[in-house]
Amino acid sequence: MTTAHPPLPKAELHLHIEGTLEPELAFALAARNGVELPYASEEELRRAYSFSDLQSFLDLYYALMAVLRSEEDFADLANAYLARAKEQGVRHAEIFFDPQAHTARGVPIGTVIEGLGRALDAAQETYGITTRLIMCFLRDESAESALETFEAARPYLDRITAVGLDSAEVGNPPSKFREVYARAREAGLKCVAHAGEEGPPAYVWEALDVLGVDRVDHGVRCMEDAGLVARLAAEQVPLTVCPLSNVRLRVIDDLADHPLPAMLDAGLLVTVNSDDPAYFGGYAHDNFTAVRDALRLDEETLRTLARNSFTASFLDEETRAAYLKEVDDHRGA
Repeated sequence: MTTAHPPLPKAELHLHIEGTLEPELAFALAARNGVELPYASEEELRRAYSFSDLQSFLDLYYALMAVLRSEEDFADLANAYLARAKEQGVRHAEIFFDPQAHTARGVPIGTVIEGLGRALDAAQETYGITTRLIMCFLRDESAESALETFEAARPYLDRITAVGLDSAEVGNPPSKFREVYARAREAGLKCVAHAGEEGPPAYVWEALDVLGVDRVDHGVRCMEDAGLVARLAAEQVPLTVCPLSNVRLRVIDDLADHPLPAMLDAGLLVTVNSDDPAYFGGYAHDNFTAVRDALRLDEETLRTLARNSFTASFLDEETRAAYLKEVDDHRGA
């Protein structure tokens, strides 16, 4: 990333660490672990990053995870993301990971968490980035599998801030995961969930009323339901919107048609994030730049989005206030 001015300080709240696996690192880890990838080169793999919908992305996303085997692999993955995030102005990152995608391959959950934790524990000193870890359940797996995953993670809950819900949305409503979210809340964890990306506004209602989420991930289809918009605005429920992802996965056809401005005008607490940046063509600041250009957002609107990201975070109030001051004091584009 090249920019004439330092990017706005921002928090990234919707980031799948497995979705930061760039082709270069994928091939390096494949060589380390003796995994044969079905691509002849990094360039051929990058060309495969062309998707018709969410499922076509997920197929490649899960296939490439085969290269992630050891604590070192997960630490390398997180460090590669954090280095890029620093360049993009990210000061705080709340990072999703998908334990079931790894345990299903025989990788113990402890290997995943300890490996990521190795990088995140050093992130503030190494990159100037504070972090939180969010454990996601795969919604196209069973509710029983989610419960088993949560119980397996109990020894590591001191490293985990929240639980989330991701993967194939349609046909897998939030209510399917009522019990595991109840356990998470009992354990003192925050709750978030993907809803209203490919799924209908009804899934956002369920995420709020059945799962009791503190934040809605994506949520762009809330704009189809005026009552839902009114509630989200009144309660200031944060929405972690991912514009470049929405275009790549055909949630919207053209970034110039993105509902982000309408969401802001409706008083929603919207944030801008990168989702799976290795696959979707841009990291956090790249998304800010893309919406600035496509939607003709002015500097004050971008600053509002940056402020929203810290407001919507799971930071303590003192750290949040310090970051908000950084946004207010920032000069540049």
